[in-house]
Amino acid sequence: MKKRNLLITGAALLGGSWLWQTLRSQSLADDVIALDSDQSNSATKQYKIMKTEEEWKQILTPEQFRVLRKHGTERSFSSPLDKEYGNGTYHCAGCDQPLFKSDTKFNSRTGWPSFFDPIEGAIATTVDNSLFMKRTEVHCSNCGGHLGHVFNDGPKPTGQRYCMNGVSLKFVPA
Repeated sequence: MKKRNLLITGAALLGGSWLWQTLRSQSLADDVIALDSDQSNSATKQYKIMKTEEEWKQILTPEQFRVLRKHGTERSFSSPLDKEYGNGTYHCAGCDQPLFKSDTKFNSRTGWPSFFDPIEGAIATTVDNSLFMKRTEVHCSNCGGHLGHVFNDGPKPTGQRYCMNGVSLKFVPA
């Protein structure tokens, strides 16, 4: 009887995982369609740097492409930039635009590099309705690359937490 329960539990977990991934993929695909249909949204905006999907694939790693161009999310606590506290600037990994200064970085304990204030004009935002919630998605204003999300639970003086995917960033020491 114990073996049967173990098999049923395992099948339920695998099925739930498959369902979660399917719903997540569909939700992300629906968002891309919704973004493309909204002419005021940054997904349809003409950016200073525009490349084809193939051109992006040539200059980005597969993980950078998944996150920056397909709105993916890296695993929490997987980026070495989460623990980087040196003096410098965080740039977009896609186009090298400076996005955040190191003096605005803080440890949010979320497992992703977090900042309380971007460099003026460096980011753009859109509404992200994926994962059954409404969030504010953050993009590079130069190339449109997906960086992460911003939340209203950060430290003073802004009260904002720009929770960024480390794979979307590169650190340039001062």
